[in-house]
Amino acid sequence: VQLQASGGGLVQAGGSLRLSCAASGRTFSTYAMGWFRQNPGKEREFVAAISWSGGSTYYADSVKGRFTISRDSAKNTVYLQMNSLKPEDTAVYYCAADLRSVRTIVAGDVNYWGKGTLVTVSS
Repeated sequence: VQLQASGGGLVQAGGSLRLSCAASGRTFSTYAMGWFRQNPGKEREFVAAISWSGGSTYYADSVKGRFTISRDSAKNTVYLQMNSLKPEDTAVYYCAADLRSVRTIVAGDVNYWGKGTLVTVSS
């Protein structure tokens, strides 16, 4: 599967952005999906994940209550709605997909990575 993330940009603290990740392939609905982020010199960190059915979602504590992950299987797309953004949310955000389970994504064990999209939150 190939993943293409978009929607990053510059936003003021307190603002919102919605990231999208379009996936190729006819088996999108069987993949668990997720988002990670990374800053220079730091490890990539888990942000959010959603099961293949959309019935289960997981979030990092740092974004819980502010970010929402969702998926539209008809459009082969997963979204990350980011509200109440903070300067510490600044990072390159990566989309991820895995055939095994949503828990493997939460653990950072991912089959497929997309190219990142930069989110910059100004104070």
